[in-house]
Amino acid sequence: MELKHIDISRLSVSSANIRGGKKASDLTNILPSVRARGIIVPLIVRESSSSGSYEIVAGKRRYHAALAVAEEGGTIDPLPCAVMKAGDDVAALEASLIENIARLARLIHQKCPEGLAGVA
Repeated sequence: MELKHIDISRLSVSSANIRGGKKASDLTNILPSVRARGIIVPLIVRESSSSGSYEIVAGKRRYHAALAVAEEGGTIDPLPCAVMKAGDDVAALEASLIENIARLARLIHQKCPEGLAGVA
């Protein structure tokens, strides 16, 4: 993968993104950080069929948070993106799953810091 900083106008959510559904993302826990610091963790993207544009494989919530900040009148620098090879749907789906499984594990730990110990 290659790291690039890509203008938000050149990005769109990929159909391979596991969170690519029509339901709006809950941004309440990420938006304050994006307002204060911008996007720190790179999105995973791949080149799309349209020249010069990229589709987001993982990082949909970060993308929507950046869009929300821009709509509020804030400025958004080009987003850090790890660029995958185009056309590999299996690798794209795998990257999306890995990111969301890691996010789920963090969420479970936040909601239940003592873990699953004692749960029968």
